[in-house]
Amino acid sequence: MDYIKLLKDNGLLRVIDEPVDIDLEIAHASYIEVKREGSQALLFTNPVCKKTGRKFAPVLTNIYGSKRALELIFGVQPDEIAAEIEKLLKPKKPENFKEKLDFLAYLFSMRKIFTKRLKGDGECQQVKFIGEQADLLSLPALKTWPHDGGAFITMGQVYTQSLDGALQNLGMYRLQIYDKNRLGMHWQIHKDGANFFHEYKRAGRKMPVSVAIGGDPLYIWCGQAPLPKGVFELLLYGFIRKEPAKLVKSLTNEIYVPHDADYVIEGFVDTTKSELEGPFGDHTGFYTPVEPFPVMEVTAITSKQDPVFHATVVGKPPLEDKYMGWATERIFLPLLRTTVPELLDYNMPENGVFHNLILAKINALYPAHAKQAMHAFWGVGQMSFVKHAIFVGSDAPELAEYNKFADFVLDRFGSESVLISQGVCDQLDHASPNSCFGGKLGIDATQDFCKFAPAVLSDDELLAKFQSVAPNVKELRQFKKQSKTPICVVKFEKDRPVKELFYKLLEFREFFKLLVALDMQNYLENPYMLLWRVTNNIDALRDIYIDGENFCVDATSKSELEGYTRGWPMQTDCEREVVAELVKRGIVKDEPELFHKFEIFG
Repeated sequence: MDYIKLLKDNGLLRVIDEPVDIDLEIAHASYIEVKREGSQALLFTNPVCKKTGRKFAPVLTNIYGSKRALELIFGVQPDEIAAEIEKLLKPKKPENFKEKLDFLAYLFSMRKIFTKRLKGDGECQQVKFIGEQADLLSLPALKTWPHDGGAFITMGQVYTQSLDGALQNLGMYRLQIYDKNRLGMHWQIHKDGANFFHEYKRAGRKMPVSVAIGGDPLYIWCGQAPLPKGVFELLLYGFIRKEPAKLVKSLTNEIYVPHDADYVIEGFVDTTKSELEGPFGDHTGFYTPVEPFPVMEVTAITSKQDPVFHATVVGKPPLEDKYMGWATERIFLPLLRTTVPELLDYNMPENGVFHNLILAKINALYPAHAKQAMHAFWGVGQMSFVKHAIFVGSDAPELAEYNKFADFVLDRFGSESVLISQGVCDQLDHASPNSCFGGKLGIDATQDFCKFAPAVLSDDELLAKFQSVAPNVKELRQFKKQSKTPICVVKFEKDRPVKELFYKLLEFREFFKLLVALDMQNYLENPYMLLWRVTNNIDALRDIYIDGENFCVDATSKSELEGYTRGWPMQTDCEREVVAELVKRGIVKDEPELFHKFEIFG
């Protein structure tokens, strides 16, 4: 199917024919577009590099840039896929001959989930560049952010296999282009690709890798799906499409790739070598640090006759991973229920960038049931990366009704609500003391644990009291003042650890309950971005202080003042001059309110 035509026919594609630079311009335009109401995919038919004068094949961004686009690509509602998975997990015994026939017919159709290997070349091999002819610099890979280490492939389907060839894996990792034939492999230590790498390293062998770009967009969603270890992600493709993924063998290694990919980059990773990779402004909205990662030595680049280069842009929310994450959330609910049978629903708010915050509703059957479920979540697959979890009972509002949900939780919040633990975290998380594990926060709102509600003052009155003992508190705003746990957010000109500030402010403990401290560059009137910043910037073990029924969350940037030695990262901000130029040329609309709401420029 021609997915570009499908989006265009449904009013979900904007074609930009004028020259646009692969250095920042395409990425900035795409980043802003997906934040707009009614956002569209963008097809840049004339990408250029202004520095070199080079011209490139078309670039497609934001293919998952709306819920409707995702539904068109899937061809079925995510909830329908979830319902089918639920039936498989809890099969119903056929009660008559017709039901038996129907069940057998369904089982027979399941053969289509398995991949099919084709003989000969695929569409992805119509154009071939082998050996020295292969040139990564001929691809329109984007430089997304001003401080990125270079151009990155951001929507690559990375195909790998175990040493014995028995297991295949499809992952989605960022890939840094170093030069014409070397590509950085940013697979994190928890990923299957990294596990396979260590098999080859122990055996002293180079590891075959092929990277596909484009083709059916469902491949890329499957690549980030949280499937159990050892399950090839293209089986999920077959399950959704009801037809097998058709694969062809790479020309220079043993890896099989989708026949309809637009591009395929083939090569080998020398397991004895690594190279510094990054920095890169990632989906957390912050730059990740420069660290050593494996390097792929490219042996071939093949493509369709007229390929389109697919790219995604990551940074501060909301972005297209919002819609991809929504599908993941819906489809994998039945699998989560196998670990937590009482789970009724869960939700990953986009401004919690998925692993930073999860909301869950359970049928709580006994005291501490929610805390038991938190441990179960933190122990299963990619859910183990979740930093903050809020659990409510069946009497709570709908999880996606965030205002009502927040009121419900805040009216029940108290010291007995809180569970602070420790576990693995996403390698991209910058708040933890190291890059692999850190604090976890669970909040149990299945019962009413509220023992204290403050006497609420006006913002000005409370600020004056705080400043009488801590002049470095410069601004204050209270949210949810009607609840039993108002959220008091302060901007703090930091000259001492926030913990010391908290204990000074406890002089006025009857007037606040939940205090959140932020750096001076924050906008206190923007709760959407405040949630993003707070969930990113805290490690529960280090940054949450509790004194009786008063709580403090230190969401400031950390330094050696708190014993933090990793180096606090910059956030992803667009270049004003680049956006101004795009506005001038009519590629981006001038929408100051949107720019401010989503902190486009910081």
